[in-house]
Amino acid sequence: MSIKENLLNIQSQLPERVTLVAVSKTKPVSDLMEAYEAGQRIFGENKIQEMTEKWQQMPKDIQWHMIGHVQTNKVKFMAEYVSLIHGVDSLKLLEEINKQAKKHNRVIDCLLQIYIAEEESKFGLDEAELDEILDFVQNDKNAMKNIRIVGLMGMATFTDNQNQIKKEFQNLKAIFDTLRDIRLKSDAIQVNTLSMGMSGDYQLAIECGSTMVRIGSSIFGGRK
Repeated sequence: MSIKENLLNIQSQLPERVTLVAVSKTKPVSDLMEAYEAGQRIFGENKIQEMTEKWQQMPKDIQWHMIGHVQTNKVKFMAEYVSLIHGVDSLKLLEEINKQAKKHNRVIDCLLQIYIAEEESKFGLDEAELDEILDFVQNDKNAMKNIRIVGLMGMATFTDNQNQIKKEFQNLKAIFDTLRDIRLKSDAIQVNTLSMGMSGDYQLAIECGSTMVRIGSSIFGGRK
């Protein structure tokens, strides 16, 4: 099937509340343009340099999402244009995003990455670190005027055990619900996005309450 056919097939399966991020890392601009011409406007990349090169070449109505691990020294290269940063896993990184966004007179939306997997390789915050960041942002209103925390992101363990994946997704959804219910709405914290689910598990993630899925190989084919 073509990229367009893959994309339309996936879009037809998604409830209205779920946003599709087309994960285009390592794919050429021609592939992205095929998806763009089929109506896709949100693309996810995991390397800032590659994302910046594509941003420079492609139409300017695209929303670019940074879905990979972010090094603080690279934030400046995407601060001018990035729409959403999925993997914020430290206060230090959040402060750098705020600092670089201020230089461009922008407010950058961020998701806090929560550690839900059982494997050691994943980045993310535990619940105590999450509370620490949220308290800092909420209490120091003058410090964080150029970021907005709009939700959470998590990655399940890479396993065939559907029950384990489901348990991890449900855990993240519970944290998300608690956060949404108890946090006073402030300019810097407006929780509405739960980014979980990729090509292999997005249907399960949606069942568990995801509002944003990150799908690459099911649209563009496997990475070479």
